[in-house]
Amino acid sequence: MRACILIRILPRKGAEVLESVKKFPEIKSAYFVFGRYDIVAFAEAPSFEALSSLISKINAISGIKSTESLMETIQ
Repeated sequence: MRACILIRILPRKGAEVLESVKKFPEIKSAYFVFGRYDIVAFAEAPSFEALSSLISKINAISGIKSTESLMETIQ
């Protein structure tokens, strides 16, 4: 499964959060963006359960206000 994870962060936590997100091996790329969200991360995992676990770990990172995940199944 693939997912685009949209992340909102607390002020002045950007660099710290981005580096923490990039440490997960399932994260293929992550960038700062402008608009409603602050960071967009692209992830790949073998199953819905693995992806769900990754998203829970990302939500636990200090400095993250909220996330929204857009998932795609790989055929």
